[in-house]
Parts: sequence; C-alpha cells; structure tokens
Amino acid sequence: MPGLDGLDGTHGTSRPHGTPGPTRRARRLWRTAVAALACTAVIGAAGGAAATAPASVTVRATAPVTVPRPLPASVDGGAWQSGHVQGMALDSRRGFLYFSFTNLLVKTDLKGRPVGSVTGFTGHLGDLDFNGKDGRVYGSLEYKAAKSFYIAIFDGDRITRTGMDAQSTGVVSTVYLDKVVKDFTADMNGDGVFDGDTAATPDHRYGCSGIDGVAFGPEFGSEHGEQRLTVAYGVYAGTGRTDNDHQVLLQYDVTRWKRYERPLTEAAPHTSGPARVGGTYFAYTGNTRYGVQNLEYDAYRGTWLMAAYKGTKPDFPNYTLFAVDGAAKPVRGVVRGQREPERGLLLPLLREGLHDAATGVYGWPATVRYGQYGLVSLDDGRYYVARNGTATDGGVTRQTARAELNTWTGRAPSPFAPVTGVRAG
Repeated sequence: MPGLDGLDGTHGTSRPHGTPGPTRRARRLWRTAVAALACTAVIGAAGGAAATAPASVTVRATAPVTVPRPLPASVDGGAWQSGHVQGMALDSRRGFLYFSFTNLLVKTDLKGRPVGSVTGFTGHLGDLDFNGKDGRVYGSLEYKAAKSFYIAIFDGDRITRTGMDAQSTGVVSTVYLDKVVKDFTADMNGDGVFDGDTAATPDHRYGCSGIDGVAFGPEFGSEHGEQRLTVAYGVYAGTGRTDNDHQVLLQYDVTRWKRYERPLTEAAPHTSGPARVGGTYFAYTGNTRYGVQNLEYDAYRGTWLMAAYKGTKPDFPNYTLFAVDGAAKPVRGVVRGQREPERGLLLPLLREGLHDAATGVYGWPATVRYGQYGLVSLDDGRYYVARNGTATDGGVTRQTARAELNTWTGRAPSPFAPVTGVRAG
C-alpha cells in the first residue's frame, strides 16, 4: 500500500507499489541512524495527540525504529448485512479506506464515517488493493457457477453515497482472467466432466478454486521492477491430493487494461481480458484452506505477505502467514506433487518466522487470525490489520470490521503487535 505522507498536513506524497523506493542498504542505514532515538521512544499516553505519538517497530529482527507519522489506531468499517470482511484497501492521498464484505464494497474516511457503498454483487468479492498509479481500487471477483473470474476495478471518486448498484451506476468495471478459468475448469482425470465448485474431485489444476488475494508490487525478483498486479489462486484443501501444496501467483501488467475493461453484467458474463499472463509463480507452503486470502506487498521490507486459513494435512506445519522475499530471483524448478512432471518459476519463502525442517517451510502459526480478513502495509513497518466480528440489532446480525494499527515484530506465533496509545479514528 502507498505510504501516508501528506495526511498530517505536510506536503509529502505517497509512493505507489512498484515505484522506486529506498534500497535495502538505504533502509539499513536509516534504521541504524534512528536506532538510538528508538531506544528512548515511547508510545504517547492514551488519548494523547496522535501527532506526537511515535510508533516503535521492529524490522527483520533489527533494533526498533521510530515512525512519527500520525494515524488513527483503528478505523471502524461499520456493520453490514452481508458476508464477513474479505479485504481492505487504503487511498492514502485522499484519506479513505475501502472494505470488501463478500458481496459489498464500503468506503469510509479515516474517522470511520461511511462515505459510500457498492452493492448488488451475487458473486464473491474478495481481497482489495489500491493502485496508486490510476487512483482506483482493484479486487478479486468470482462467479464459480458461471466459470467466470474477474478483477473488479472501482472508481473510488464516484462512490459518493451508500447503496450504489454495481451494475447500473458505472462505478465498477471488470477484466476477465482466462488463465484462472482454464485452471479452475481443468479436467485433470480426463473423464470429460467438469465437477464444479468442489474439492472432492481430482479436477482443478493445482487445486485451483478461483482467486482471492490481490496486491500491487514490483515484478518478482526485483525490488524496483515495474509495478504489477499480483493475483493469488484460491486453493481447495483436498487432503487426498499432492498437487495443491503451492500458492500459485499470477502477475499482470495492467497499464493497458483499459481496452479490456467492461461493465459488470452478471446476466451475461463477458470474456474480455488479457490472453497471456506476465508470469506464473509457485510458492511451496504446504496445505491451506482456500489459498491466499490476503496478499500484500510491503515496500519497506521488500517482502510479500500471504495470509491463509490453516491447512489440515498432518505432514505440514500448517502455518497461517507466509512471506516471500521480493528481491529473490524466481528459480525454474520442479513444481512438486503434480500428476505429470512439471517445471515452473519457484519463489523461495523468506527465512523468517518458524521453520519446519521436514518440509522446509517457513512461516508463522498465528493462533489469532492476523491478515486473513484484510491487510494493508503502510510501507514504514506498520500495517492496518482487519479485525472481523458481528453485531446483532433488532434480531438482525450484521458483519463488522475494524482496521487496527499494528507494527511488525517478526516474532512467532504472530509477527504483528498492536499499536497502543494513539487515538482511534
């Protein structure tokens, strides 16, 4: 996510994912320079002025650093009669947060006041990210029964009231992902039958159940590569198969996607989208339930975070959070567990968190869900992490969400620590 310069009245500008940022050497020098200050930094007293409440963060197990930018400790996403929160996106320049609630998009300001919402989705609206280059919100959108998978693109400037219809108001355009459809519908056992939306089948290449996690960031293998939209597969758990133990990540260049964009028409799903993918990559994590729920690139650490629901295969550690080093060059190698021998571009996991020697998998086994419902990197060692819940009023149960400010510690079981002592939004 873009950083938050400028929200405190200064004249800084936010830097979109994929644009040149500080090198690792520069970040190390900066951390060294502020380490002494960080040793005496304290979080401001509760209710104190946010502008004078520096946050102490730990990056890559180095000394804490002081980040003085003011931000609310939490932002309320409201209570809505819909599915649970799926993801978040931050427009730092304008000061808005977006929440996806399975079939609903909600826009709030940083005080948690609703600005608008987009309704009417019958498909599954998943993870979100903000594209700093075109100022729009991108999200995963699934219509499994129609064998259609899209990136939904929201024009946030036009979302100005609640209850805006996704199909008739023109605030949403969609781009079809042919590669995902082909893997979802793949007839892996050769019986000529598509078995549908179920894990109880050998079909679906790589166990593909569709898509969920989306994030903007540089090309894999380069901290300062061209910005790409990265889309993560949903993956059926399927404990009886071995070809579903990777996270599958697609990268797309979206600079010319305008030619593919079409209005959302659920009655007649379109197939306008790129014929080719910029790259298909595999990260060996072991079993998960439905793959990467939230994907996020952190430009400060140069890493990709992948939050997932805990898997159930006993031969794996079944972590719930994984990281990929964005600067590590993908290596062509064997994609393990496939029915037919296959080679592909492999992404090594970052060697942080816990390590399972038997499988070689690194990750964090956070018992409290951190990131699966929404994850936003502020690119300075801090994150907004979504906390989901429910609220019942008049016999009606609604889904709630709150973006909570956390710092990165890298520790297990959870590498996040809540920021305290600054005002809520």
